[in-house]
Amino acid sequence: MVLEVAKLPDNILELVFSYLQLTDLQNCSLVCKNWYRYLNLENNDVWRMHCIRKLADEALRSELLSSVPTYKAKLRAFYHAWNPNDCSKNIYVKPNGFTLHRNPVAQSTDGARGKIGFRSGRHAWEVIWEGPLGTVAVIGIATKDAPNQSHGYLALLGSDDQSWGWNLVDNHLLHNGDCQGNYPQLNNAPKYEVGERIRVILDCDDNTLAFERNCEFLGVAFRGLPDKQLYPSVSAVYGNTEVSMVYLGPPLDG
Repeated sequence: MVLEVAKLPDNILELVFSYLQLTDLQNCSLVCKNWYRYLNLENNDVWRMHCIRKLADEALRSELLSSVPTYKAKLRAFYHAWNPNDCSKNIYVKPNGFTLHRNPVAQSTDGARGKIGFRSGRHAWEVIWEGPLGTVAVIGIATKDAPNQSHGYLALLGSDDQSWGWNLVDNHLLHNGDCQGNYPQLNNAPKYEVGERIRVILDCDDNTLAFERNCEFLGVAFRGLPDKQLYPSVSAVYGNTEVSMVYLGPPLDG
């Protein structure tokens, strides 16, 4: 009986798997080689149906998710996107699920974290600043202990020992309230332009954080990261600015 179930054709597997929850699909992938093979086809109708149920139509049709072309990758990105329950009260996550909006509140710096943090493995995600940077615009990582809101306009991400950030406005690296130097270490390094995709690369095995811009590796920004759960993070000061984050998975070397 078990062998017969394992040999079910793809069209039957599609019908059965389309009704299961994601946790159930993970367990199904461990049942046999055939089920594992089918669930690793990232563009099949099972993952398409789950995308349609979970993701806003606006997100599925937009260019925002162009870096994650398969349905399974889009779904994975959604579950790693900004956490509407882990951000400043002056920030809300838009209906597309991937973009945060900072309300125009004076004398406040506001931050947000992703839904899932990392303590092992290698991870990459893209950050797209879709509005003015203002005087401070920082991207990077933080633990759960880092604050998401502060009075005044400051580099919130990187203001304590629980966060590490790159200020896109002045190209400074920030940690523990101090400037850790210029980044990238290039003569006349270009400033960030609104709409560009910055790739953040967190290596929890090597305890490093690095960035890419326009497919160019900019070098390691931080070393010696702690053995803690680290979350994609951002902090902003400009009213009505918007920042999107798309999780990509393990970075591709080379």
